[in-house]
Amino acid sequence: MATTEQTSEFEFIQGLTAELSSKELIFPTSLTATMKIRRALSNPNISNDNVARIIGAEPVLSAQVLRLANSVVFNRSSKKISELRSATLLLGFSAVRHVAIFVGMKQLAEHQSSGQISHHMEGLWTRSVRVAALSYVLAKDLTRINPEKAMLAGLLHDVGKFYILNRARYYQNLFVTERTIWEVVDQWHASIGAAILENWEIEDDIRTAVMDHLTTDLPQRMRPCLTDVIAGADMLDHHFVANTIDQLDWDHLPNPLKNIHFGKQQIDLLRNETRSELSQVLQAIS
Repeated sequence: MATTEQTSEFEFIQGLTAELSSKELIFPTSLTATMKIRRALSNPNISNDNVARIIGAEPVLSAQVLRLANSVVFNRSSKKISELRSATLLLGFSAVRHVAIFVGMKQLAEHQSSGQISHHMEGLWTRSVRVAALSYVLAKDLTRINPEKAMLAGLLHDVGKFYILNRARYYQNLFVTERTIWEVVDQWHASIGAAILENWEIEDDIRTAVMDHLTTDLPQRMRPCLTDVIAGADMLDHHFVANTIDQLDWDHLPNPLKNIHFGKQQIDLLRNETRSELSQVLQAIS
């Protein structure tokens, strides 16, 4: 006989499956960041680089701007746009502000959660920005992968968690304990994240990185891919936050770190560059 928690999980996943078929997948990530973004974009003297940084601090807005830039209305060529700087140049600041206002108002309308779920949302957003900054630096310094794309993939790598937590507030009576919802998050967030990015028409390699970055048996390869960068950034962020980087076995590193040729001698440089990049992103929305 199924337990109450198993029944709750099944009912919740059924609801998520139905919702994922919808085209309206806008949901709140960080309400505070969204409000700051809207204020910053109202500055008529803002530079395109700063606009790209501001947009890059918010996963939903980033995806919507890229999606709009690749729509037939704005992009008459066959060239796919995957960088936020190029997208903002194509769209123009006015269109970007309109997208930001739309996303922000949608978030305001839906953001009614409080307590633990709201706290977890803010924590996820903070971590997503850290992983995005790490991904940018790793791609720039150690690979030939476009660092802008790596930053976007890092920002979106936990988008499935945002979605699950946002929808969980409508099902709070179904979950007996907080542990139950986190079991659902851990089990489903990668596949749900990939489904969301497919709906948003985000590029295949970013979707693959979101889907596979936690895979424990990623292969060793001569040429690193985007998944290696995101997996490596995710691992390193855990170690940096927990202050356990010295516990890495440098003779037997996980394959993603081997693939990007990450070594002990690069720790200090990586930390400093990541702090600098993170500071610029946070300063842009402060």
